[in-house]
Amino acid sequence: MANSFADYRKTFEERVTSIVWCTVATIDTKGRTRSRMLHPNWELDGDTPVGWIATGRNSLKAKHLAANSHLSMTYWTPAHEQVMADCDTEWVEDMDEKKRMWDLFKSTPEPYGYDLGGFWKDVNDPTYGLLKCTPWRIEMWTVGEMSTGVPATVWTP
Repeated sequence: MANSFADYRKTFEERVTSIVWCTVATIDTKGRTRSRMLHPNWELDGDTPVGWIATGRNSLKAKHLAANSHLSMTYWTPAHEQVMADCDTEWVEDMDEKKRMWDLFKSTPEPYGYDLGGFWKDVNDPTYGLLKCTPWRIEMWTVGEMSTGVPATVWTP
């Protein structure tokens, strides 16, 4: 296991910014998994990566997270380079933070960044939700590493 995320930041950032879309799994209200494709944006808070998801505040995902605030993200390339991030989540209601992330998504070059205005009228739209994802575990590996016995890189805060 990694002690400092800084040791693995470069690989993590290369993968999430090039793969962009990931499969996100939540637990539904009956305890079953439910997956969908989402487009998080990551940044560092000190030495801890934080994922940000702009999403519908009244979505099915929001209903699932109200009952169980954990989610799991999986990024994958056809070359079998993976990143898995298991996260605790919380809805951000602070308007300054929602605006900051709105601007970050828009100012980040595509395809990693995009204009949230394609989904919501503006940052004040009550259906615009900002989900903060704080990982409690990140695992990265490639099939080449796995086939030669190299263990996955695992980071926990």
